Amino acid sequence: MTKKINKMDELFPLVNANGAVVGSATRSECHNGSKLLHPVVHLHVFNNRGELLLQKRSMRKDIQPGRWDTSVGGHVDFGESIETALLREAQEELGIAGFEFQPLRNYVFESEIERELVYSYQTVFDGTFTFDPHEIDEIRFWSLAEIVEALGKSVFTPNFEDEFQTLFAPPGMLRIHDNRAITEQ
Repeated sequence: MTKKINKMDELFPLVNANGAVVGSATRSECHNGSKLLHPVVHLHVFNNRGELLLQKRSMRKDIQPGRWDTSVGGHVDFGESIETALLREAQEELGIAGFEFQPLRNYVFESEIERELVYSYQTVFDGTFTFDPHEIDEIRFWSLAEIVEALGKSVFTPNFEDEFQTLFAPPGMLRIHDNRAITEQ
């Protein structure tokens, strides 16, 4: 019988800004304000109409409950490759497999309680989704115009807003950061 591990005891790799593993720490150590840099994966799932699938985070989540977020997002486990983590998270969160993906960008995201090295990818998928109701309250496709209209209104997670504006926002759009409009230069 396999011992069930407490989610807060999950072991994450600690990395430098280039992604090289420099140690390990538990989820609770990474999320306690220590700002230990750890890797995560994001997958932006589009349909053939150019709409972006978003997930509404479960109200049971410890970070940003009830907010709309990236299609797939999750931590890389210690000893796991970035690509393996991406495929695992897509299967766990949306029940999808066998898709091709393209890398977008890597960047460091910092919140009040954590610091993450984010590996962002995108795919086009028009198949069936099966999401975990303990992790996700709802999923739906959004047009890019709908997303732009909702920016800065506490609908989305701050990380999603920043990433969306960097990757997919129309040229010349006002950027929203911490509910303030910032003119693109």
